[in-house]
Amino acid sequence: MKIGCVVMAAGSSVRFGENKLAQLVDGKPIILRVLEAIPRECFEQVVVVTQFPAFSEYVKEFHFIDTRNEQPEKGISHTIQLGLSALPQACDGVLFCVSDQPLLRRNSIEKLVERWKRSPEKIAALGHKGTRGNPCLFPARFFPELLSLTGDHGGGAVILRHEEDLMIVEADPKELMDVDTPDALNEVVNGL
Repeated sequence: MKIGCVVMAAGSSVRFGENKLAQLVDGKPIILRVLEAIPRECFEQVVVVTQFPAFSEYVKEFHFIDTRNEQPEKGISHTIQLGLSALPQACDGVLFCVSDQPLLRRNSIEKLVERWKRSPEKIAALGHKGTRGNPCLFPARFFPELLSLTGDHGGGAVILRHEEDLMIVEADPKELMDVDTPDALNEVVNGL
């Protein structure tokens, strides 16, 4: 089964006030921590969609595909479209990974991929106690819906239309924490 991965790192960090992905958590930029959590061996290819040229070195270091989003104001839907289009071959499924979860662990992504392989017709997402988090792995049958999204609507909009197809893979709630504000960053750092 061929699975791709799209790391969505093109947001403008409006609520944070500056580029949150460059902030340090335990001495490393958040974006680097997230890229380290991607188990490359699970995927045919990994695409990182970003508006930040400064992240190119990290992307190259992991031998991922660096895809530039020159129009981040179009919202997360544009990042999804760029990521899917940049994957070099047809995939049976694609994992969409947000880039602001600095405590995400490789083994959780591995567990998510393995669980999805047993039910590849389903959408699989990490979550905790029944509440969906990220990342999310979509089978190819949902790609047309993902590609038709507009504005700041992401995969969650597709999941809402197909809740019966969602399976949640349990993860530590710390891993699911994202950094949208300086307060959230402090909470993540204090939780280390």
